Amino acid sequence: MTVTGQEITDYVERVRVALADLPAQERDELTEDLPEHLAEVAVESDGSLVDRLGTPEAYAAELRAAAGAGDPAAGRRVLDRRIAALVGRTRARVGRVDARLGPLLGHATAGEFLRLLRPAWWVARGYLAAMLVTAMTTDGPLGLLPRLDGHAFVGLLMLAGLVLGSIWVGRRTPGLRSWRRWSVHATAVVLVLFAIVAVADVDGHARSGYGYDYESTSVQNPYDLVQDVYVYDSEGRLVQNARLFDQNGTPIRLGWPACDDPALPDADPVQRGYPYCPEQAPFRPRPPAVAPLPPGSAATPGAPTSPAPPSGTASAVPAPPPATASGAPATQTPPAPAGSVPPVPPSVAGPASAPLPTVTG
Repeated sequence: MTVTGQEITDYVERVRVALADLPAQERDELTEDLPEHLAEVAVESDGSLVDRLGTPEAYAAELRAAAGAGDPAAGRRVLDRRIAALVGRTRARVGRVDARLGPLLGHATAGEFLRLLRPAWWVARGYLAAMLVTAMTTDGPLGLLPRLDGHAFVGLLMLAGLVLGSIWVGRRTPGLRSWRRWSVHATAVVLVLFAIVAVADVDGHARSGYGYDYESTSVQNPYDLVQDVYVYDSEGRLVQNARLFDQNGTPIRLGWPACDDPALPDADPVQRGYPYCPEQAPFRPRPPAVAPLPPGSAATPGAPTSPAPPSGTASAVPAPPPATASGAPATQTPPAPAGSVPPVPPSVAGPASAPLPTVTG
């Protein structure tokens, strides 16, 4: 049933008659925005105004009670009436904007176009409610499908139930009054804000270039704590002024000089070799290896030394070698040690026809 403009006018007049005992200014303030409100109620649902709002006398009584009209303490509620008047003027301005935007959408008013989208909003409201429950019961980023405590199948059942419940509430919202209707509107505002935050979060994950189940792992470089490098050769000796290079010939730089002597000239650490601080080497260099001496040497390490003869005892002095015919001492061959092959004396090479000289008496 469509409510006509005459019915709205008659309803307003009956409300004003019921408030005839109030001052004219106060009565005008209470009924200033009543025609626009009745027009909105008439468009939102079917049925007459009496079926949805009650009789004009009952509606006038509600207005009187809300404004405190006729009460001895009504003077204390002037602020409330002013607020109500401000709300009425705001609604009137919104109505004028609504009428101007309507032709752009192909309808008389923008509200008429939005009322056609109410079923879609009911479905979207149920989906947003399911996603809000998912965000409160599941850790991690949101997906496209709702989940209940991480279970997808249970989440789909929850989605179906919330969508049906949203449609049921949407069909009965125009008949709700006072706090019930305001609670429905407040819930819608909360869901819209949640939708904005959720879309921003999903967009941030999409722009990051990583999957939702990717977790980055931080690995510490073991060479970050190196302060100096000490190079030793195969004999355990510390190599001074050593330089390190990679396979491409690029110098490898580790650590930083921490023991510079202020008295020394300033040098570029990149041009210095390892180690920076030789005195802080972790291992002491080994003593240099000693080459073994030939047998028979008096300075052979580890060779037993003969004890010195006791005092007062004559030591045996070897006899001088016999003299030759020319008066020079003859060369004696030292005795060969036991078990060794005596060396072959060298032969004197001479002409084959020349006899060897002999000693003559």
